[in-house]
Amino acid sequence: MNLVTEASLIEPARELRDTCAIVGTATSRLGKVPGVSSLDLLVEAIRGALDDAGLKASDIDGVLCRGPDESYSHHQMVAERLGINARFSTTLTNGGASQIMSVALAVMAIRFGLAKTIVCGFGRDTWSRTHATEEARVRNETRPAALRAREFGPEYGYFGATAAHGLGATRHMHLYGTTRDDFGAIAVAFREHALRNPDAQMKKPLSMSDYHAGRVIVAPFGMYDCSLRSDAAGAVIVTSRDRARDLRQPPVLIKGFGTHNNTRGWFADDNMVVTAAKQSGEAAYRMAGLAPSDVDTAQIYDCFTYMVLAQLEDYGFCRKGEGGAFVSSGALRLGGALPCNTSGGQLSEAHAEGMLQIVEGVRQLRHTYSAERQVKDAEIALVSGHGGNQVCHSTLILGRA
Repeated sequence: MNLVTEASLIEPARELRDTCAIVGTATSRLGKVPGVSSLDLLVEAIRGALDDAGLKASDIDGVLCRGPDESYSHHQMVAERLGINARFSTTLTNGGASQIMSVALAVMAIRFGLAKTIVCGFGRDTWSRTHATEEARVRNETRPAALRAREFGPEYGYFGATAAHGLGATRHMHLYGTTRDDFGAIAVAFREHALRNPDAQMKKPLSMSDYHAGRVIVAPFGMYDCSLRSDAAGAVIVTSRDRARDLRQPPVLIKGFGTHNNTRGWFADDNMVVTAAKQSGEAAYRMAGLAPSDVDTAQIYDCFTYMVLAQLEDYGFCRKGEGGAFVSSGALRLGGALPCNTSGGQLSEAHAEGMLQIVEGVRQLRHTYSAERQVKDAEIALVSGHGGNQVCHSTLILGRA
């Protein structure tokens, strides 16, 4: 029996390198947008992306998105709002890994003739939902009640993503001596970036002493280790490289992508410490023909500070166990060795399950920002997506055309 080997999969992936580009980006209003649904926010972002690219809704023949957990066939509602009969459309459900997966799927669909121009996006109204009542604010749940764990967890005080990631952070601290100061360096750097972003949800400076003064949520995490509750949406438009040349914005090439899912579970093997970013990143590097040393800026899925540190290690920007020293060196700041989450990330810009990280990666490579926000001479950006009960991962590598 012939088995498909990993090596046999590399060449087809390389054939997709640089065949497609992102030609339009936009975000909705971010932060607190009461009275506006997640669908309305997403449509707002898509219309902005169309305008950015100089396209009309009638130019779109593909819709790939992730919807709220309780939504059924979300892509149909999006396409209906836009007035599109899509040749290729679907809804993805890998949590924060879905947004990059939608871009990868768009490239494959365009390459094999299933569509020509595809919009990818995600929207959420989490701030509004978690502040609808005092009970909702205290519960702070993003999933419908029917989807929450009902036993073997909540009765012992174990519930929510904060507790799950907190166990991983504690394990990393035990193994490698990682400290809360290391996590704080991430939160402070990303807040500095958000203060340069007029659209960011967070507007107040954050010092290391402020970080330590934040109330404890789940040990070892305090308030500023946790990503925001946000009303937010983002969208990007993907088309072929040939078509991209005729559009309004300079195209940003899709050079590589990869996915991997540690679906044995968060507590299996070393999955809390060695995340699926390792295999996902290796696949993306192979497809792009690049290495960690080629990356000029990283837009990392920062649901919690610890996940930034763990992914930086798994992507090869430093060795496993050395993430604390790396982030505390100032490497993530603008002007540092690896400017990271330059819009503020989910910790300080807004939380839209990684969609805004894709938007930011594209914009950095366009070189359209003023000097105070621009990564100097940025040519290559890495974007990560993480989710699906902590175990799913996706990686995107973008390049300046």
